[in-house]
Amino acid sequence: MSAVLADFPVLPPVTDEDLGPAAHVARVHAPEPWPEAPLCRSERVPYSCRLARWAHAKIHAAGLIEEQLGEPA
Repeated sequence: MSAVLADFPVLPPVTDEDLGPAAHVARVHAPEPWPEAPLCRSERVPYSCRLARWAHAKIHAAGLIEEQLGEPA
């Protein structure tokens, strides 16, 4: 069961082609304030969900921060 709950792998090298989906996932799976705790805006589970963790790991593995990716055109 632990393999099912494990985080998605981030395989190096991270290419520019990988950053588009990662930036999209980071925007969609953002934290949203709720009275009990921040929840994933998309999945309504405690933030950060598996996809959010994957996206942030992928962005950081590329040596970037989310702010450097900017908003989509």
